[in-house]
Amino acid sequence: MELIVTARAGETRGWAELDGQRYRCALGRGGIVTDKREGDGGTPLGQFALRRVLFRADRLPADLDAPLTGELPLGTALPQQELQKQDGWCDDPTDPAYNRPVTLPYAGRHEVMWRDDHLYDLVVVIGHNDDPVVPEHGSAVFIHLAQPDYRPTEGCIAFARADLEAILAKLAPGDQVRIDLI
Repeated sequence: MELIVTARAGETRGWAELDGQRYRCALGRGGIVTDKREGDGGTPLGQFALRRVLFRADRLPADLDAPLTGELPLGTALPQQELQKQDGWCDDPTDPAYNRPVTLPYAGRHEVMWRDDHLYDLVVVIGHNDDPVVPEHGSAVFIHLAQPDYRPTEGCIAFARADLEAILAKLAPGDQVRIDLI
């Protein structure tokens, strides 16, 4: 299955389609870009594998807050991993761990995955610039939760929680996201 994300050039809001359903989404402050660079705020144009789901178990809805059995209670078939307070993601192009998860504290520039806001309560790691990793071509491009007003991201794709949960329920290993201009 393919999650198709589209927007007009320069737009920071778009639409995603999956299995006949349409979902509103926020995109990077630079819109969809054809030549992704570190720090440009763009959401990269292209087709990317969906690697895994990261989640905050302490922020699952109460009815889903049962002991974890190795499966994300939301029902996705994608591989999943519970986030920990020491989880980070390296966004320093000069660091050997660039665009890779790191354990905090970490000396190189990094993003904290255990956030005070709710944006990273659910995160889908997409296969952008990871096989192989190319310095300066962008890091930490995820699918995650949107702000209530769908304000632009730093380059990620963001959905309302209910929409992301509905999308996750339909995805499986081997599925992809395609990001395109209309």
